[in-house]
Parts: sequence; structure tokens; C-alpha cells
Amino acid sequence: MHEATIFWNFAHNGVSFTKTGDSAMLIGVPKEIKNNEFRVGLTPASVRELIANGHQVLVQTNAGTAIGLDDVHYQAAGAELVAAAADIFARAEMIVKVKEPQPVECAMLRAGQILYTYLHLAPDPEQTAALVKSGAVCIAYETITGPGGGLPLLAPMSEVAGRMAIQAGATHLEKEHGGRGLLLGGVPGVAPAHVVIIGAGVVGTNAMQMAVGLGARTTVIDKSMDRLRQLDLVFGNRISTVYSTATSIEEAVLDADLVIGGVLIPGAAAPKLVTRDMISRMKKGAVIVDVAIDQGGCFETSHATTHAEPTYVVDGVVHYCVANMPGAVARTSTFALNNATIAHAVALANKGWKAAMRDNAHLRNGLNVCEGKLTYEAVARDLGYTYVAADSLLA
Repeated sequence: MHEATIFWNFAHNGVSFTKTGDSAMLIGVPKEIKNNEFRVGLTPASVRELIANGHQVLVQTNAGTAIGLDDVHYQAAGAELVAAAADIFARAEMIVKVKEPQPVECAMLRAGQILYTYLHLAPDPEQTAALVKSGAVCIAYETITGPGGGLPLLAPMSEVAGRMAIQAGATHLEKEHGGRGLLLGGVPGVAPAHVVIIGAGVVGTNAMQMAVGLGARTTVIDKSMDRLRQLDLVFGNRISTVYSTATSIEEAVLDADLVIGGVLIPGAAAPKLVTRDMISRMKKGAVIVDVAIDQGGCFETSHATTHAEPTYVVDGVVHYCVANMPGAVARTSTFALNNATIAHAVALANKGWKAAMRDNAHLRNGLNVCEGKLTYEAVARDLGYTYVAADSLLA
């Protein structure tokens, strides 16, 4: 990568970048290999965008076939199809994925190669160690910030997961799936189920919208009074808003039929807000959906599950803890994710990672592991690594 004569400049989704005439990058998109993961890192439209910026894109054969993005669509967009993931990792300067690299993928990364994907490192010391060993430049979607605050590359998947959490919870409240045998919205003369949502961020708000829409009795718990006031103004007496304390969480959880865990501390492990003791005293056949499981989960009894085996039971309570929930609606999720990720992908390709991060502090916040160093403070703290500020590596 090197800079040459500038010939145009533009902005997309609040991210500005400059196209330079002599800075083509080879970008690789391997097929996802995590259990039941059918999303793909780049859509054909995103491939076309990168190629229009002067870059080359390698896409693994059948990477998007499961969601109707066939190889012919990628060829029409200008991508080169490659049969083996190993060839993509060996050739590409930047790897664009959806989920965290699996061990076999971590082993194929090399020093200086850019990895642009979700990482969720805080609860995953094995992956972190492998990425440190690789020497790669690892940029996490979930810690890139936005000009208006928030986490814009995490938000679309949080929207999907929040809505799915209610669908999954409603399904597993059915007796056939181990639940109490409740219809979420009840029927005339029969009370609806009580849904408790912990966290009123993107996940919690989307879960709340679904729960209210289905007629459930809905309680939202959060520690931000400003956020609770906002929700009260919009939803009024269709929801109950509760300030988050250990006592209020305990009281709500013990009365709940379905509990959604949607708390987030950016980049860090999720706090365990619901204890094993609380779980043991919940209604038998109640359901918990831990959307925070990517960051370790906010229930003390949570451990990650897969779409193939999504649930397990602890003390009579059904636990749904799938770590890649949006993968179940992979086509919707892929397009929603690409809408958020493509601008930064183009900036990284056009400028190289150092220049792109020097120019954009929000993108710089996405740098988690770089050339063997931990560059995200919360991850370094949680996993016991020395923290190295990203700024110090951008000279």
C-alpha cells in the first residue's frame, strides 16, 4: 500500500475517505465456518463498490449461496472466485468476515494482514491469544464508534438479535420446547406472559417493540433514567420502566415468564446481573434469552450454544444462549451488516489501515489487536494483557 496522486474525495454514511490513484488492495472473503453461520462478509453490491474504488476482491466459492447470493452474482460484480479458504488467506491483504475467526482461520492469518470482522474478544482468551500470535491487524466491528455516539456496526445486528429474542423466547415458552406452555400475548380472559428486558439499548428497545406488539406484559430495566423517560414518553402505560438495582432485577426476574438479557459494556465482558440463586427461584418452564452471550452473557448460568442445539435447562429454566443469533436470518442480517461496514472497508482499502485510522478516530476505536499487541483497553484489562494505545502504532 502506498499513496499516490489524489483524484477524488467523497463521504459515505459519515465516513470520509480519499481515493488515491495507485493504492489497489487485494481483499478476501472466505466462507463462514462457524456452526450454522450463513452470513457472508461482503454482498455482491459491496464487492462492486470496492472494485469501483480500484481494488480486487477474492470470494470463496459458495460463500453466499445459502442466502441466495450465488457465485454468478459475485462474478457479475467483478470478484474472482476461489475454491479454498487457505488460498484466500494466503493471497489477500485484508480479510473481511462476519464472525470471529475460528482456530483454523486464526492459524492462517499472517503478520500485517488486516482482519475486519466481529471479534468479541473479552470472553474468548483462546481467540485473543491466537490473534496476538498471528501479528495481524484485527479490527472489531463491535467497538467502532459513530459520530453521534453508539456503535453503528454493532447496531444492525443488535436490532436483529433484539427482535429475534422475542421470537425465540415465544417459541421456547411452548410446552413442546420445554417452556411453561404460555402464549406470549395471552387471549381474552387469559393474562399474557410477563416479559422482562434487562437493558434498554438497541437490543432491549427492539425486543421491547416486539414484545409490546405481541401483547405481552413488558417490563424494561435500565440504569439510565433519561433512557427510561424516553421510553415512557413513547410507550406510556404499554410498558413498565424500572430503574436497575440488584433488588429490582431480582423482583422482576422472579415474576417473569421470559427474560431477555441485553446489557452491553463496549468491548468488555458483560456483567452477571442475574445470579444462579435467582435462576433457581424462577418459575419452572420460564425462559431466558441471553443476547449478551457474545460478550460472556449477563446470566450467571449462561454458556454459549449453537443454532443446532440452542437451549439447555438449569433448575427448570430454559436457557437460549445462541452466540450468533442473527445468523438464523442470514440474508436480512448480511444486507443490514454490509450497509454499516462497507464505508470503513473502502476507507481501509483506499488508504491502508494506518492512514485510515489516523483520519478517523471512530475507526481507530475498532482496533483490538495489532501486530501482537492488545490495543483495546477493556479487552486488555479483562484478559490480563498490557494495553498499548492504538495511537502509538500509527506513526
